[in-house]
Amino acid sequence: MQSQFFAAINQLCDEKGIPKDKILDTIKAAIRAAYRKDYGNRDQNIDVGLDEKTERFTVFLIKKVVKKVENPELEITLADAKKYRKDAKVDEDVNIDVTPIEYGRIAAQSAKQVIIQRIQEAERDIMYDTFKDRENELINALVHRVEGQNVYVNLDNKITTNLTRDQQIPRERYYGGQRLKLYLDKVIKTTKGPQLLISRTHPNLVRKLMELEIPEIKAGLVEIKGIAREPGVRSKVAVSSSDPKIDPIGSCVGQKGVRVTNVMDELNGERIDIILWNENPVEYIKTALAPAKVAHIELDTNVRRAKVYVNPDQRPLAIGKEGQNVRLASRLTDYEIDILDIGDLSAEAAKALEKKKVDAIDQLEGVTPELAAKLATANLSQPEQLKGLSMKDFMGIEGVTEDEAALLVEAMKKVA
Repeated sequence: MQSQFFAAINQLCDEKGIPKDKILDTIKAAIRAAYRKDYGNRDQNIDVGLDEKTERFTVFLIKKVVKKVENPELEITLADAKKYRKDAKVDEDVNIDVTPIEYGRIAAQSAKQVIIQRIQEAERDIMYDTFKDRENELINALVHRVEGQNVYVNLDNKITTNLTRDQQIPRERYYGGQRLKLYLDKVIKTTKGPQLLISRTHPNLVRKLMELEIPEIKAGLVEIKGIAREPGVRSKVAVSSSDPKIDPIGSCVGQKGVRVTNVMDELNGERIDIILWNENPVEYIKTALAPAKVAHIELDTNVRRAKVYVNPDQRPLAIGKEGQNVRLASRLTDYEIDILDIGDLSAEAAKALEKKKVDAIDQLEGVTPELAAKLATANLSQPEQLKGLSMKDFMGIEGVTEDEAALLVEAMKKVA
């Protein structure tokens, strides 16, 4: 009977991840509560001992040896103390064995409540200690069960918690046994125990997945400057590199797009646009609104508002389906963006814009008519279209040699 009892304790330790000492302390507390319910009172000093060889619990009433007893619940005379321990001395404690033969139903119920409560508290403490240091991390999870819109996931094969509806990717289907990657935003200690704020919709989930898939980001060679996300639909990620030899966009996309594809697959097919970060807000906004081509931008840096002028055929692209493209660009750049037709541009601004639009041959130093013709074949006839292109990009244009590509890179550096 006793061996079965301790086997159950060991099984509980394995299942809950609670140390055996804590389980035994919990049982001792339960026995103390049961004894006080049937035989003692709250004023008494009760202790419980365990003989691991015989696997038996013993209840002790602890009293202090005094010359004159003032509180009989806590004190005992020397003469009476010697009945229990012959070498007892004044000011020492004496343990009196008061182990009862049996407990009543109410006492047993009290012990049960203490055990359940203490085990729940221990589980909460373990959960908090386990995950507190893992805030802002990617966590592997296994879907335990799905009840309507509530998805219960098992973290690290130990802790089960709820992935709430607002943190689920829209239209993503969940089923028992499904493996997911979640972002642990925060661990909050509440009166009902620690609350794990886990998410499939947080922008940092994209960041952590990219760190996992892209070694250059993990190593710090490529930096993610900003993320704007509409979960399950589309994200825009701005990246940069301090090393001119590293192409940040190419590193993130990977060979044949395999790296970014792996991230998109983990996010239920969510589209991810990788763009080049630029400290110049005008250029940054232009890049963020891709694939739309921007004609002109007017900035009000005081209120962080941008008026973006585009040709009529580019307006749908700039706005995007249901305003998605401009909305994501606005979040990414932290500018309120208004999309306007080029026809709405003031006469003075339009004149200044036309003045800036010069032929690539006149604008770029050292560009020959032959090279200009090669660029024109690739639909690159304006200097603005060449901004942001790398040496590799220029060499990818049909007919452009390595020397010509180097010339173009140097020429674009001189363009104001």
